[in-house]
Amino acid sequence: MFASTKLTVYYAIFALIATAANIGAQDLAIRTYSGDFSVLASVVVGTGIGLIVKYILDKRYIFRFRTRSVAHDTQTFALYTVMGLATTVIFWGFEFGFHHIFETKEMRYFGGVIGLAIGYLTKYHLDKRYVFRTEAV
Repeated sequence: MFASTKLTVYYAIFALIATAANIGAQDLAIRTYSGDFSVLASVVVGTGIGLIVKYILDKRYIFRFRTRSVAHDTQTFALYTVMGLATTVIFWGFEFGFHHIFETKEMRYFGGVIGLAIGYLTKYHLDKRYVFRTEAV
């Protein structure tokens, strides 16, 4: 198998894992809290969980990136998060759009999955170029 094909397969699998973590956390959050802003709160919780899971998988297995220290890891995670802001807008746009149009949690989650897929594809290119690049020595 070509290295690029293998990388694509791994990235897709990790995106699915992070998506499952995100949607699972959302579902758990909405089952735990059903008050005002419960949908927004669940999406925020899911986004945070998905972000952490995806960062760990991407850093270690996709980009094979080693941080020099805790401070460097924190800085890398912060940059990873910033790069994720634009893709989060895509993800949230689909999820909240489907929620508004269809008014069911299943369709809201389906919109979230579509938004995450588009966002992860975009995020890979941003991360490769800006986050996990190796500095020339």
